[in-house]
Amino acid sequence: MNLEIIKHPTFFQVNGTLTKFNLHLFKKEFSNVFDKRDSLIINIEGLTSIDRYGVNALAQLHNESLAKRKKLSIIGMGCDDLYEHFKSEETAA
Repeated sequence: MNLEIIKHPTFFQVNGTLTKFNLHLFKKEFSNVFDKRDSLIINIEGLTSIDRYGVNALAQLHNESLAKRKKLSIIGMGCDDLYEHFKSEETAA
């Protein structure tokens, strides 16, 4: 499944896969988003797969929100790949 980003009035829904092959779409959608918004909600419930490039893109978005003192919320269980990445980061620390 390809990456699909649906813009709702109060949040963005991310569906499909987020990989290095479609990362440009994710980055284009959220480029300079914190210049236009004070807060951002991304629902990843429909995300079926993510690779390390996708995880890094979410981390970069998080870092940008911190640097610009904006709110970022990532909601939904998402895929197991993302959960496993953060679980492994937690145990390594």
